[in-house]
Order: sequence, then structure tokens, then C-alpha cells
Amino acid sequence: MGRYKCNIDAAFSNSLNRTGISICIRDQDGSFVLAKTVMHPCFLPVDVGEALGLFSALQWLSDMQFDNVDFETDSKLTVDAFLFDRKDTSEFGCIITSCRSLFRLLFSNSRVEFVRRQANGVAHALARDTAFLTGPAVYYEIPNCIESLIINECYKHASQK
Repeated sequence: MGRYKCNIDAAFSNSLNRTGISICIRDQDGSFVLAKTVMHPCFLPVDVGEALGLFSALQWLSDMQFDNVDFETDSKLTVDAFLFDRKDTSEFGCIITSCRSLFRLLFSNSRVEFVRRQANGVAHALARDTAFLTGPAVYYEIPNCIESLIINECYKHASQK
């Protein structure tokens, strides 16, 4: 009770020269709370885009003073780098170091976890649509592109209780 799930994903469009990041927050029942999309007007390396997704989520939720959050991403590389403190001076490593600092400072009862793409479908679908946006967006209502996914997951969650 009182926990939030934050799904994060990045999508990459070489043809549009863009990288989209999506963040979707749901409550303990799987009900939609908020979502945010961020579009970077360049094609980022996959590891950098996924790490920026985690950083964006940590920054956004810390700004809103959330805690008790399970941050979930389908990037095993990002989660492993986050959990295992290794020296890495690459762009990816610097982003992960910033993620760790923010997390340790502002999230006392949260965790960062790897989930398979099937369990991260909402964030993936939202990230794909982000490439077509011209700027960031915050959603207070369920975006059309993920509405059926959210409803199906809530139905499955309710039937498992």
C-alpha cells in the first residue's frame, strides 16, 4: 500500500533524428496517476537514451516529492550500472552517477529494477509516440496511445486479487 510504480522507456528514431523518453506512474492498484514524455531532437546512443530516461524519471518524481517508488526499466544495462558502482567516465557512466546521487539523496524507500519489455509495454508504447511530439508533455489523463494497455493491466491486476 502507498507504493508507486514508475515505468520508464526510451525510443529511438533514426529517420526523424529523435530520441523519445516516457515515464508512466501508477499506484499500487495499477491505476494511472501521471505520465510524462520528453523528446530529444537527436538520435542518442541506446545506452545514453535509456540512462537519460532513468535520470528524467528520478528528477521529475523528486521535484514532486514522491517516494515509495519502484522505478522499472527494460534496460538491463542501465539497472546493472545503477546497482553496481563501477568507475565509468563515459557519457553513460556520468548519467548513471548522477542517477545514483539523486536517488541516494531523495529516495529513501524506493528501488530501481529491471523488467522485461512485456512488463514495460505501457512505457514502450508511450515512448514510441514521443518521437512525433515537438516538446515535453505531462499527462494528467491517460494518453490515447496507452489507454487500452492500462485498462487491460488494471483488469488483470484486479482479477489476481
